[in-house]
Formats: sequence, C-alpha cells, structure tokens
Amino acid sequence: MTMIDHNQINIREIKKRDNKEIADVIREVMPEFGADGPGFAITDPEVDNMFEAYDSDGCIYYIVERDGKVYGGAGIAPLNGHGSEDQKICELQKMYFKKEIRGLGIGQKLMDLCLDFARFYGHEGCYIETLTGMDHAKKLYLKNHFEKINAPLGNTGHFSCDSFYFLKF
Repeated sequence: MTMIDHNQINIREIKKRDNKEIADVIREVMPEFGADGPGFAITDPEVDNMFEAYDSDGCIYYIVERDGKVYGGAGIAPLNGHGSEDQKICELQKMYFKKEIRGLGIGQKLMDLCLDFARFYGHEGCYIETLTGMDHAKKLYLKNHFEKINAPLGNTGHFSCDSFYFLKF
C-alpha cells in the first residue's frame, strides 16, 4: 500500500469521466465492511452512473483524487421518500475512501463541503445511515454533531444498514 501525501489530494465535483472509477472504489471498499449484499448502497442502480445521479437540483457529489486517479468520494442528495414536503431533509451518501487515503482528515474535509452545500441549498437537516463495523465513520458523524436515532428515515432501500444518524441545521 502506497501512502499518499495529504497535500497531493484534490477534491472536486464529479465529472462524467469519473463514473467507472468511483464505481470501482465503491465496489472495492464496501465488501471490506461486509456491505456487499442486498440492502446496501453497493447494489444501488446509480453506482455505475454517479455523475448522472447527482446532476440535479439539491445534489452534489465530490471526488477525491490524486494525479487523476479517484480514491473516494461523498455526496448530498434530497432524502428519498421522506414524505414531508415542508421539511427539506438531505442525505449524506456514498462516502467511501480507499485505504490509502483513510486517516488523513479527508473525511472531515468532505463532510464540511457536503454539509456546507446542504445548508446553502436550504436543507433543514441531514440524515446518514451506516452499519456495524464502520466505527471510524460513526466517530466522524458524532464529531460533527449528528445524533444517533433509533430508526431509519425515508426510503433509501438500504434495509441492511443498522445505524442511523441525523443532524438538524
């Protein structure tokens, strides 16, 4: 495993050319945490077309790259199936990183970018779901004032996730 200098990392909005590489990252990382079956984001239809999936109002997806190679990403989109039109809730989605860039503070940088976008867009809160074993992610959520909630929100299709968090803006 090659370690990457934090100063060589670039974070930018997704482009169409990134679709295959970010799909490969998602398919590499999720099985590390046992999240490779039904009910996890790895089976979402948009995994192969992330640019198109986030190319609409209220959505953004950031890519983490070095020397033109994709190492991870994270995005914001309106929470699917939330129901209440008067409450604008978004979801932090598909935040995954290859091993080479974990522990460099990039998760916090992406979290800041995503939450800034959500607030700017007028969302009133942000939801995230994860699973047992993603302990570093859970610590990041709590550090950023997300509160653990007892049940899922919306209709994400991720019925295999078992940990849910919410941040009210």
